Parts: sequence; structure tokens; C-alpha cells
Amino acid sequence: MFAPQVSRRSFIAASAAVLLVPETLRAQEVVRMKSNRPAPAQRRFVSKAVEREIDRVSGLIKDPELRWMFGNCFPNTLDTTVFLGTAQGKADAFVITGDIDALWLRDSAAQLRPYLHLVRGDENLQQLYRGLIRRHARCVLLDPYANAFTRDPASRDGLHWSKSDRTEMKPGVAERKWEVDSLCYVLRLAHDYWQASGDAEPFDATWAQAAKLIVATFKEQQRFTGPGPYRFQRQSTQPTETTLAGVGVPTKKHGLIHSAFRPSDDACTFPCNIPGNLFAVATLRELATMARTVLKDPALADEASALASEVEKAVFAHGVMQLPDGRQVLAYETDGYGNHLFMDDANVPSLLGLAYLRCLPADYPLWRATADAIWSEANPWFFKGKVAEGIGGPHIGEGQVWPMSIIVRALSSDDDAVIAGSLATLRATHAGTGFMHEAFDKDDPAKFTRTWFAWVNGLFGELVVKVANERPHLLAAEYAA
Repeated sequence: MFAPQVSRRSFIAASAAVLLVPETLRAQEVVRMKSNRPAPAQRRFVSKAVEREIDRVSGLIKDPELRWMFGNCFPNTLDTTVFLGTAQGKADAFVITGDIDALWLRDSAAQLRPYLHLVRGDENLQQLYRGLIRRHARCVLLDPYANAFTRDPASRDGLHWSKSDRTEMKPGVAERKWEVDSLCYVLRLAHDYWQASGDAEPFDATWAQAAKLIVATFKEQQRFTGPGPYRFQRQSTQPTETTLAGVGVPTKKHGLIHSAFRPSDDACTFPCNIPGNLFAVATLRELATMARTVLKDPALADEASALASEVEKAVFAHGVMQLPDGRQVLAYETDGYGNHLFMDDANVPSLLGLAYLRCLPADYPLWRATADAIWSEANPWFFKGKVAEGIGGPHIGEGQVWPMSIIVRALSSDDDAVIAGSLATLRATHAGTGFMHEAFDKDDPAKFTRTWFAWVNGLFGELVVKVANERPHLLAAEYAA
């Protein structure tokens, strides 16, 4: 029997959970508009380029509350989550998610994305990216099936809710939930940093070894000859915290990469997650470019390209379904036997986020039909309430809208009304804190989870910067309370 276990879900519910912020407090905070950033001496990392960007963009924002929120959110990762040091004589960066002292491959990569356009002008910022890219490579080599890692690579402590998991917990692993997107984010961060900076310095023999292991792991999880070595079970009252027999439900082998868990860290219903597979296609092709150009390894480039094409073919052969009203859409998950799950989860990669992640063009008809369907009652995890509408997911539960979904919809849109409406909703639902949250009640944003969730803060900052660059007129307006 398993020992009783606390999950990440329970931890969040207990420690960061549904906080009640009276409207009077919200009003007081808005009136003061006092920066919620740590004092300069207490900030974990400072970038002059980022500070200049805050000033530039803030100067374009007429609405004082929106300007205040941007100033709090955009630098939040740098202010609070970065631990920069050295390892083997080179930069090493450990980036925590916020209120959980561990590095998630997905979160940490996404947390640094908003600063990529500034990297050429700031050597310190380049050191941060180099450090995280190197840390990612070492994490992958520790265990390509782990999603989260501890600061000390020799530690056997893990996160307290993972201590009794039935899986092969290795030193340095904080949690071992196999998620295809974790390895995709490792590749995406590396590729986008290289493209933005022109810097090939972190792509050494260790990184090349990690890249090869990523490709090997993806191929292993196509499961043509069996489920592979990964197993995971956890005792929990939530079925989304564990997997059937340690590997998930049976599947027909068709070339899709299998995943035990979603980007939300919730277990898949069907092991072939379509957004994760399309993200793998995109990042494998980016790896192929890097392998040819940076690593000078044509064999790896050919292997990554061939795998990408194989997975892409399988997605469109097995991952497309028909809704009851006759619309053709992408499924969220499938098993290859003709069973499909239509839903979306706010965590990225999601169906909604496929254009944002450059997996499909924003004008691709199948994606547009899918995006329209998931932002509607056709998606069981779409909620519309008194103060907001958006996508949530099983991780927090019914009626909980994730700001991440509102932001990703705006980042994917070329419609001024959608973007302006998203900014207005985000401005109205931060509950006086000046920060984004994991989720909030669709009828009462004062009920929210996670006061400190750096990824979504940075994502909000990324949206505002994009609007400033492409649609500054939307920032020249004041938004109604």
C-alpha cells in the first residue's frame, strides 16, 4: 500500500489557495498604485535592458492600473525566482516557479521567454539564459522523464508530495511526472535564445548529449515495441494524480508520442496528447536546424526531422475528430483506437496555444475552428461567469478561469476587440494584488489561487509588450473599472 500522500494540487490549495481579498482592499491598492516589486537590493536578478523596457512600455500605457500591473508583473521572474551561480566554471541558473521551490522544465523556460527580444543588449541577461540552458541539459541527463528538479542535483529529498510515488526517483529529481512538453520547452528555449542572440556558447557536448536523449526518449514513447521504462503511480483521492497500471490506458501504436501527464501535471485521459505532439513536431524541426548549423551533426538533424514528420503525419491521421454539430476539430487527446477527448486545459501547450507556440499558423482553418470551439460551451472546461470567461482545467476545478487562457487568446488574436477585451478582463480580475494568478472564480476574482506564479505574470507582461509594439493605440485608452 502507498503511504498517504499530499499532491501539488493539495499543497497549492492549502498554502496559496483561495484567498479572499475584500473589494475595499482592492480599491485601496489601486489608489496607492505602489510598486509591489521587491526593494532593489532584494531583487534576485537585475537587467538594465529589462528596466529600460519597463520604462518604455509604461510610457505608452495611459490606464494607471494597467501600467501598475505591467510594472509588477513583467519583471517578476527576475525579481523573485532566479538563483544565478556557477557550475563547472560556467554560468548556472536555477529558476523556481514562484511559491514552490523547484525548477519545472516547462515553467522555467516559459518564464524567460518574455525577455528574449532584449538579450542582445544585456550581457548579464545572456548569462542568465546560458545558465538555464546548461541547467536544463544537466536535468535532462539526470532523468528525461522528470518534470521538476531540485536545486541540489545530489539531493534525494524531492518535493514532499512525491516522496511515496511509485516510480524511479533519482537524485536531483523533485517530481517525476512524464510530460512530453517538458522536453519540448528545453528545445524551444535553446532555439529561441540562439535565434535572438546569435550566441552558440551554451551548446556544448553536454547540451548535444541532452538533445540526443530527448529525441531517443520521444522515440521510446512512441511505444512501438512496448511502453518503455517509465512507470508512475501515486496514492491520491484525485484520479488525475496517478496512471492506470503505471503507464495509462491501452493505445494503438500509430506514431504519436505518449505522455503520462498533461502540462497541468494532471494525468492524461488518453496517453496521446495532441497539443504536446504538435509542440514536439515544431521543436524537433527547430532542433534539426540547430543540429545542422550549431552542432554540425547532420545525423541528429536527419533523425529529428524524420521523427517530426512521422509524428505530424500521425497527428492528422489520428488526432482530428468531429464534434456533434459536424465541425472538424483537433482532439485534445486520443488513444489511436478512434476514441477522442475534446476539451482544452489552460496550461500551455494547449489547443488554444498552438498558434502562440508556432505549432500551426494562426490562419490555419482547422486550428481556427478548434480555437472557436474550445472558447465555447463545447469545451467542458470553458467557463463564463459574472466577471469573466475563459478556460480552466481539472487541476483547480469547475468554475475557475485561468488568466493564462485569457492571455494566450489575446496573444493569438489579430482582433483589436478581443485583445482590448482581454486586457480589460485581466485588469478587472487581479483582486487588487497587481499580479496575475493561477485561477480565479468566474463570479468573484477575489477568490483565487496562487499569489506568486511567475509564469503567468511574465506571460501578461509579454502580452503588454506585444500590444505596445504592434497595437499601441490599445494602450492609449483607459479601461473602465
